[in-house]
Amino acid sequence: MKIASIDSALYQVPLAVPLSDSTHGEIPSFELITVRIRDDQGLEGLGYTYTVGVAGLAIHVLIDRYLKPDLLGQDPGRIEHLWERMWWRLHYSGRGGTASFAISAIDIALWDLTGKRQGTPLWRLLGGSTPRVKVYAGGVDLHFSLDALKDQARRFLARGYGAIKMKVGRPRLSEDIARVRAIRELIGPDVPLMVDANQQWDRPTAQRMCRVFEQFNLVWIEEPLDAYDHEGHAALAVQFDTPIATGEMLTSAAEHGELIRHRAADYLMPDAPRVGGITPFLKIAAQAEHAGLMLGPHFAMELHVRLAAAYPTEPWVEHFDWLEPLFNERLEIKGGRMVVPTRPGLGLTLSEQSKAWTREIAEVGARP
Repeated sequence: MKIASIDSALYQVPLAVPLSDSTHGEIPSFELITVRIRDDQGLEGLGYTYTVGVAGLAIHVLIDRYLKPDLLGQDPGRIEHLWERMWWRLHYSGRGGTASFAISAIDIALWDLTGKRQGTPLWRLLGGSTPRVKVYAGGVDLHFSLDALKDQARRFLARGYGAIKMKVGRPRLSEDIARVRAIRELIGPDVPLMVDANQQWDRPTAQRMCRVFEQFNLVWIEEPLDAYDHEGHAALAVQFDTPIATGEMLTSAAEHGELIRHRAADYLMPDAPRVGGITPFLKIAAQAEHAGLMLGPHFAMELHVRLAAAYPTEPWVEHFDWLEPLFNERLEIKGGRMVVPTRPGLGLTLSEQSKAWTREIAEVGARP
């Protein structure tokens, strides 16, 4: 088998309601970068990565000009070999960052192609631990009024989500405390609740807020500190009962290895479209399992529900509906859990709507 052609495309996807958090400010749209790899037998694998609106074009250029030409004619089943080939091709520009985003989209497409070739869903190809995974609704709601925040929580529960995450990190700490208290009172003591500070606190503030938040029985406090402050996160994890979750901003297996070595998280939150794809994600998950950590992959639920289903200790996946218009398939939520799809590979196909949001498209090689 050989890779016969590779398409890549960049999409600018508008959000029906602009979102905001304490790191990125207002988010009116996000970018999706896709890769479609075809082998000489006519099978096609689809992969993707994303941004919140910055650097999508740079990632697309890395894929189109530097990675795709080097992959034509290669055996798509030798995924580890091709991953190393891409890594060394881009390593001089930095081990991580946009290089990892670019590699991710191709690596995910290769795994999708492998699953389709074998007629096997990705989660079963990787071991298949559970057919349903715990799911929480990920609110990006820092700018919401308290009434709007409550309305959102009610809608989430009515739609069958098993848990709710809300943003914190407002300028006044008292506002964060009041908002978390209000949502806890609204949903009751037993509905799982998470909060996400998006790296906005310094160490003294994080200690103060973690101490206050102990009373709310949270599943976790996410990114209370800068993503690379492993020592600070480790101190919080040791000091408080409420688990600490972090890792979504890291862009390589090596960076996650340092986080794990410092014991800086109770919940590890790797993001396959950021860290270099499924290949390094599996290595991160293996390290996390060995260290006894829980897993909560960040965003990209269409992909991560399949990866989470292969992890032996049932993780959480978060859900947003932002990507739904781009794909023909929909994820199913039942009884607070996300049903893992059984279609071969990733089982995703791009919708007609995606054509309207296309900014760049490029192809290399010939169609079989």
